[in-house]
Amino acid sequence: MAAASGVGVVGLTVAARPSSSKLPRPCSRVPVRMSVSLDEKKKAFTLQKSEEAFNAAKELMPGGVNSPVRAFKSVGGQPIVMDSVKGSCMWDIDGNEYIDYVGSWGPAIIGHADDEVLAALAETMKKGTSFGAPCLLENVLAEMVVSAVPCIEMVRFVNSGTEACMGVLRLARAFTRREKIIKFEGCYHGHADPFLVKAGSGVATLGLPDSPGVPRAATIDTLTAPFNNISAVEELFETHKGEIAGIILEPVVGNSGYIAPKPGFLEAMRKITKDNDALLIFDEVMTGFRLSYGGAQEYFGVIPDLTTLGKIIGGGLPVGAYGGRRDIVEMVAPAGPMYQAGTLSGNPLAMTAGIHTLKRLKEPGSYEYLDKVTDELVRGIVDAGKKAGHAICGGYIRGMFGFFFTEGPVYNFSDAKKSDTEKFARFYQGMLREGVYFAPSQFEAGFTSLAHSPEDIKKTVAAAEKVFQQI
Repeated sequence: MAAASGVGVVGLTVAARPSSSKLPRPCSRVPVRMSVSLDEKKKAFTLQKSEEAFNAAKELMPGGVNSPVRAFKSVGGQPIVMDSVKGSCMWDIDGNEYIDYVGSWGPAIIGHADDEVLAALAETMKKGTSFGAPCLLENVLAEMVVSAVPCIEMVRFVNSGTEACMGVLRLARAFTRREKIIKFEGCYHGHADPFLVKAGSGVATLGLPDSPGVPRAATIDTLTAPFNNISAVEELFETHKGEIAGIILEPVVGNSGYIAPKPGFLEAMRKITKDNDALLIFDEVMTGFRLSYGGAQEYFGVIPDLTTLGKIIGGGLPVGAYGGRRDIVEMVAPAGPMYQAGTLSGNPLAMTAGIHTLKRLKEPGSYEYLDKVTDELVRGIVDAGKKAGHAICGGYIRGMFGFFFTEGPVYNFSDAKKSDTEKFARFYQGMLREGVYFAPSQFEAGFTSLAHSPEDIKKTVAAAEKVFQQI
C-alpha cells in the first residue's frame, strides 16, 4: 500500500518512524465489559429498530443523517443507529455489540466514554457549559498544544476541523498576500467552498466546483495535484510564479482511505514552499496527537509553517484549532487584521475533555501500545485476505490504518480508486454481522485506541478470516 516509506511485508507497508527503546505495554485501563462470542452475535443480529429509526429520520433530516457517510450509501444495507459506547465497543439500539474501529472518526484514541474524562466533564458542567468569555481552561489546553506540536507557537481554538481549515487558509492568504493554494486530489479539508474541488485533466488545471452551490469564483484559485507527486507540485509553482500562498495537505491521507507519504515527499514540499516564499500547511485534524504526541510533523521530522488540529484535542467534543509560527498567527484578530470568531470557541467542556485526553496520551508506552495492536490488526486482516485469494493491501502508522481491495501499492487517490468497492461492501456487511464496525466506506481510514485489547484484535482477525471465505 501507500506507506512505501518504511518497512513492510508483502501487501502491507508501514511508514518509517523514529526508533524507540520503549516496549509496548498492555493497556491498563481497558474497561470491563460483557462479551458475546462471534457465533452468538450472528444468531442475535437484527437491525429492525435501526431500520425503523432511520426511516423516521429520513422524513426529518436530508438523507436521514447529519453527515453523508453515515447513510451507508457506498456499502449498502441498513444504516445503524447507535445507542451507547464504552472503551473499544459500541452498541446499537437493537442491542448488537461491535468492536469499533471508527472511534467517532478519530477522537476516541483513549477509548470511548473514558471514566476519568467523564468525571472531569461532570465537574466542569457544574460551573456551566459555555461562557462566551475567556476561561482558564483555554490557557491550559493551549499550553499543552504549544508544548507538544513542533510548529505551533500560538494557537486559535475553533469548533470543527472545517472551521480550522477555513481559518488557516484565510490566514495563509493574508500573510503572503497571495490568492492561490495547492491541495491534493482526494485530500479532504472540510466542506468550505475553496476545498470542494475536483481535479482537472492536467496538474495545472484550475479546480472546478465539486458540489452544487459552490461558485467558480470560490475555487478558481485552488490548484490540485496528485498526492506523492513532487514534479506535479513543482510544475504548478513554475506555472504560477509568485501567486501561490501555500500548500495544504494531510501528511498522511485519511479521506481517500489510508495513504502514507513516499520517502522524501514531505521533505520536498517543505523545500519547494521555502524556495518559493510560500507556506506549508499540515492538516493534522486526523494525524495530530495520533501518530505521535507531536503529530505527523514530529513523527516524520518535517516542520510546517501552520497546522490545523481537531478531534483528539477535544476528547470527543466538537473542537478544532489552527496555529503555527508566531509571526504568522499574530495576524489573527484581535492581535492583527485577519478576522475570525466563534461563540463556542474554547468552550470549557471541549477544553476539559481535550486536557484529560492529552494527559493520558502522554503516559509512557501509549504510542508503543497503539503501534503494537494496529500492527497485529492490519497484518492479520491482510494475511487472511491473501490466504483466501483476495487482492488486498494495507498499512498503518501507530493508531491509524487502512486497507484496499487491490494489489497496490496505493500512492494517491487514482490508485485508491482501483480498489474493488463492491467487494469491500460485501466484506463490510459480513464484518458487521460478526460484530466489527469499520468506517462505511472504502475511502476512509480506520483508528485503534488504547482501549482495544489483544482479545479485540484476535476476534476481529478471526471474523475477517471467516468473512473472507464467504465473499
